[in-house]
Parts: sequence; C-alpha cells; structure tokens
Amino acid sequence: MKDEHFEQQVGPQAPAQHDNLPHRALFSLPPIQVSASTDLAVLEMPAQKAVTGDVEIDAVLWLREVISTGQADLIAKAKEAVTRIRTPLKQLEKRYTDWIHRTSPGNFGAVLSAFDFADLDGLATRAAERARRTHEAHARFGDSLFDDTPAEQFCNETLACVTTEGEELDAADVDMLFDVHCDQRPTTLADCLHELTYWHELYWMRDAVGDTGAGDESEQVQAREDYVFRCLARISPRDADEAAAVLTYLVESERMDRAHTTAILFNLIGKPKPYNPKEGDRDA
Repeated sequence: MKDEHFEQQVGPQAPAQHDNLPHRALFSLPPIQVSASTDLAVLEMPAQKAVTGDVEIDAVLWLREVISTGQADLIAKAKEAVTRIRTPLKQLEKRYTDWIHRTSPGNFGAVLSAFDFADLDGLATRAAERARRTHEAHARFGDSLFDDTPAEQFCNETLACVTTEGEELDAADVDMLFDVHCDQRPTTLADCLHELTYWHELYWMRDAVGDTGAGDESEQVQAREDYVFRCLARISPRDADEAAAVLTYLVESERMDRAHTTAILFNLIGKPKPYNPKEGDRDA
C-alpha cells in the first residue's frame, strides 16, 4: 500500500453531530445476565502453613493469602487479626526480606515477593477489585470470556491482508483499512473514548480470571487501539466538555507521553496539526 493512496483516504475529520451507534454496538461488552450475576461463591479459608519458622511472619503471610481471596468478609476478619500482631508490620517486612536473602541468595524474584509485604490495605484494595472484575466477567461472558468477541473478529478480518514479518503493522495501512468501514469507525471523540474503554475493560476482566498475561491483546487488536488513539488527533471536539473528557482520559490513563499526544492536545484547543499517522516512528 502506498502512502499517496492513503492520503486520499484519510485525514483530519470535522466534528460529527451524533455518535456512531453501530460503532458503539460493536465495541460494547455483553450485558450482565441476571442469572449469572449472583454473589461469588464463598472460598474456603486458606490453610495456615509454617513457611519461615517465624510465627509472626508466617501469620502475616497467611493473612495475605486470606486477603487475596477478595472476599469482603474474609478481608474484614484478616484486618481485625492484624491488629493483634504486636510487632509493627514494617519491622516484619524487614525480617521477611532478611530471611529471603538468607534462604534464596541472588534470587531477585524471591526478593520481589517481599515487596509491599506490609501494605495489607493496598493488597485488600487490589484483591477486592480483582474479585469484582472476575464476578463481572462471569456475569457478562459466562464460559466464553476468552473467545474472540465480534470486535476482535472484525479487527482480525480487517487486517488479515497486512503482513508484518515480525515488525509492527504500518500505521498508514492500518488507518486506511479501518477508515473504509464507516459503521465501525468512530465519528466523535466520545466514540473514541467509548471504544478505548471497551478494550481496557475487556483486558482487565480477562486478566482477573486467567493466568498472568491472559488479557494480552493480539497484534490486530493493538493496532486497532492505536488507530482509535490516533483518531483523537483527527476528530474535532464538538464542545469544551468533550475536549475536557479527552484531556481527563489522557491524564488518568497516563498517556500524556504517547507519540500522538501533542497532536491530540493541539486538536483539543482548535489548532490541529497536519495529521501524520507515523508520528513518533523512527521511519516517519
């Protein structure tokens, strides 16, 4: 595909008056099924184990297991039990780290296991969020969470003709291939944020249910997400509220240092730069 053909097909877009409803429908999570949205099954209390031989450290390790279940009642009991441990948790963290150094010298992974050992509140927050996402994943997808969604099928089919040979998909080619599908193209900045949220939520539900890396996206899906992000620099905001929503997204998602963010910011203030899909690429 040649860039001159690409230039005839895509470029900055004027603000649309209405969101693209077919696009919204494709990039939406399945509704929560009432029959599937019952409370999570109560997990058994983890068994206590002698890990280090230090009674207090082993007690905290066990309480961390209890908290990691994500069960609100078990978390509450664990937090109450922590108050009965007399030694400050930070001191126990130091003792645990020292024990790891003695028993696993040079094992960096083992040392990392002691990181935030004393932060039981943070662990409880993460565990509760993971449990919430797991519950929502089952309620929305049942047993099909890891099957390709219609949105993923669309991405795979649209980019099937693009070969990479181990390199990233060409941004100009990706823009052209997605732009010709009008029903699946975001026409407002709100559409863009809607789709980016869809990919974010899908990733985190799969990550909560599966093993590490279970939520990782395919090359085609990543190319689609990058395409939608670039659209934030191509579609003019309809009003100040829509521009503010994009700015909030950039800050909260920690994307202020992405290659196209400068172009997006100029677009939000009504001074769009010439659109370059390869902005930030070494070969651009």
